[in-house]
Order: sequence, then structure tokens, then C-alpha cells
Amino acid sequence: QVQLVESGGGLVQAGGSLRLSCAASGRAFSSYAMGWFRQAPGKERDFVAAVNWSGGSTFYTDSVKGRFTISRDNAKNTVYLLMNTLKHEDTAVYYCAAVLARGSWNPNRVNEYDYWGPGTQVTVSA
Repeated sequence: QVQLVESGGGLVQAGGSLRLSCAASGRAFSSYAMGWFRQAPGKERDFVAAVNWSGGSTFYTDSVKGRFTISRDNAKNTVYLLMNTLKHEDTAVYYCAAVLARGSWNPNRVNEYDYWGPGTQVTVSA
């Protein structure tokens, strides 16, 4: 089992940057694939980015490609989401999620993940 806690959210102007962190407790962090999702008020939770257990494969939703970068440091049990050129429409609560790595994995599906953090608010002013 793994517990997740996000940090790094806040208020930023459009065009600015933030780096979110997700710290994982528990053992065998490197056995988990990790994802970032976001949820705006009144909307569903949407996929943002994911990274496989080793960090060798990454996945992004189209709207953040070229602006966001997901990475992980298995020695620190942490996954990061670097967000550049932020837009007002990026405003949401951002959630970190984990799933024990397996052969078949759809990184962009909410129900693929077994563990979730409480979320961190990101607000981008227009």
C-alpha cells in the first residue's frame, strides 16, 4: 500500500510556472506507475500526465503537451509535475495517483489507479 501527498499548488499568473510534487510513503515506490489528474469545479476528473515505474515512458493529454513535464525520483519516493506557460483553463485541483505496475495499463483512465492523494489547488489568474 502507498499513501500520497501533493504539494506545490498555489496562485500564479497566466504564463507562469509551478512545480507540483507528490510524496509517497510506503515501500516499493518504484513498483508503481504514477499519474496526475485534475478536476475543475463542476467537471469530471481528467487525466493530465503519467509516468511508468522506471520513468522511461511518459504520457500526456494533448492540452498540456509541450507545457507540462512529468518526472519521478524513485530514490526520493516522489513524482513531479512541472507546469510551464500556465493558462487560466489549467485552474483545477490536481491529484496524484498510483497503481501497482502491471503489463496492461491505460494511464489516462481514472479507474486504473488504486491510490490517490488529497489534491492540491492550482489557480491561474487570467
